[in-house]
Amino acid sequence: MNIFVSNLSYAINDDDLRQAFEEYGEVSSAKVITDKFTGRSRGFGFVEMSDEHGQKAIEELNGASFDKKVISVAVARPREDRAEGGNRGGGGFDRNQRGRSNYNSDRY
Repeated sequence: MNIFVSNLSYAINDDDLRQAFEEYGEVSSAKVITDKFTGRSRGFGFVEMSDEHGQKAIEELNGASFDKKVISVAVARPREDRAEGGNRGGGGFDRNQRGRSNYNSDRY
């Protein structure tokens, strides 16, 4: 079972996360997700363990206080496919206009 853990303290590392879940059974892996540029924790992670022990850990740890923060623990959902390039919003600048206004001034 893959378990998603959110609202982690930025001080929590992989070993801390593993130790918290080992109280409920054998942990296959525990990973705190970090920012690829800064290396700082992003405040969430994943734990893998058997379904039986994982369900017990979810029930016991969801809403529990961990390093002075109330964490959320749930079964991890598969990552949704994103469109190529992602949906980052943006807008407001059209490279093809080269600084010109986005509307035809002859019309107004």
